[in-house]
Amino acid sequence: LLDDCVILGITHPTELSHLHLVPSGPDLVGAEIELVGMEDREGRMRRALEPVAHSYDYVVIDCPPSLGLLTVNALTAADAVIIPLQCEYYALEGLARLLDTIERIRRGLNPRLEIEGIVLTMMDRRANLCRQVETEVRTHFGDRVFATAIPRNVRLSEAPSHGKPILLYDIHSKGAKSYLRLAEELLPRGADGQPPRKPPLLPIPRAGEDEEGGHRDGHTP
Repeated sequence: LLDDCVILGITHPTELSHLHLVPSGPDLVGAEIELVGMEDREGRMRRALEPVAHSYDYVVIDCPPSLGLLTVNALTAADAVIIPLQCEYYALEGLARLLDTIERIRRGLNPRLEIEGIVLTMMDRRANLCRQVETEVRTHFGDRVFATAIPRNVRLSEAPSHGKPILLYDIHSKGAKSYLRLAEELLPRGADGQPPRKPPLLPIPRAGEDEEGGHRDGHTP
């Protein structure tokens, strides 16, 4: 975002050959402050993704739970938004603000931006409040709400601590099966009739360098 590197240089392979990852870190908080005074501050992520976006079927940008410059950058770069909505009262208030932000970005920065759908998360149908929130959201937004809801699930909570996606951590868990059903709903919406793309080859670190491109002795080339 600050032009310190190119995106392929910080892209990491995973256990899945078709999945690459660009991780973030605590420094991203500082980047948001530095972006304030920069030219085209809302379009920095879009420019960073342009060289590689065509090489992937999907580029998923995980946004922070705020409406700051990082989220605005993600919405400016995106074609569509998937909104995870926790089944609690205050989440509905946050949804109203997010929808207003999306409309502002559509008018001023990214006219192609669409809402792909709303995903109900942390669902517990034993709780009256969860059922009430679900009814209200489905009544108001109709078919923009995915039929699949993601339940509260211990295995989903455990997976990040093991550094694995839920499909590799426990594919037979209730949470994994829910995400697979969600993918089955989502994929036909984005199908373009083209065969799956093969992700680009990633740079191989030279001897004596770590994966981030710096020397193991702490010096940079």
